[in-house]
Amino acid sequence: MSEFDYVEMTTRNRGFVTEAEQAKLRAATVFIPGVGGMGGAAFMALLRAGVGNFVIADIDVFEVSNLNRQLFATIETVDRPKAEAARDGALRINPEARIEVHGEEWTDQLDTLLSRTTVVINGMDDAGAGVHLYRRAKAHGLTVIDAYASPLPSVTRVGPDAPRLEERLNYPTIGVDWRAVTPEMRVACLEAEIAYVLTHSSSHKYVDLDIAGEVAAGKRSRFSFSTMVTMAGTMMAEEAVRVILGRPGGTDHRGWFFNPHAGRVERPLPALLAVPKGLLVRRFMKKLIG
Repeated sequence: MSEFDYVEMTTRNRGFVTEAEQAKLRAATVFIPGVGGMGGAAFMALLRAGVGNFVIADIDVFEVSNLNRQLFATIETVDRPKAEAARDGALRINPEARIEVHGEEWTDQLDTLLSRTTVVINGMDDAGAGVHLYRRAKAHGLTVIDAYASPLPSVTRVGPDAPRLEERLNYPTIGVDWRAVTPEMRVACLEAEIAYVLTHSSSHKYVDLDIAGEVAAGKRSRFSFSTMVTMAGTMMAEEAVRVILGRPGGTDHRGWFFNPHAGRVERPLPALLAVPKGLLVRRFMKKLIG
């Protein structure tokens, strides 16, 4: 078996990054709560890019239904805790990577974890824990990379001074302790997010709207497809690289959608168009949810 060599592993990165930038990637610490779909894809991309330090967290185990899209899900990892299985898989790629694993206790240790983090990638779909993550990241002056609950790959980059998702979309969680977020609030948050996605992208053209209505109503789990999830996770990793290296460009707190069906980027609509379309979308969703 060949011996691992970090320089050899990253040698083909040269041309995309300089030697000094590669050293920055190696020294960076990325915190990823949620290493299933998009979070797992972002983790994989950053690991292969040569990021040297990770803190990963997940409260779930891999299931057979995860095999369609989650990169660290295999027959061998089904029924294993996601964070532990992802760590073990990652160390088979870069055995020198430092990977700290957490389960459900991560929310209580968040301030300690963020104090040694370079950038955060949100791989969760829990509204309560997400609100907690965003609020504490702001307090620590950290950027959060995220994506919408969208059938089109998307990415957002929320800097410490940018409005939080709950503020932009007027979540019912505003002013509420994250531990007091109710199941009804979670459904309302998801409905607001789906309304935003349908308003600012052409997502409705590419999904079964009846199933989308069941998801919005909390009657069905979110649907996901491998190519869309992996693309979104890779876009999230690219934004994290920008933050680590201090590179300009990329997205902002509003984000954008990539439409692989039409080969174009879809950006948020100006208010003049978004307001009337948003009214129609909410009316449509109300009818769809029933």
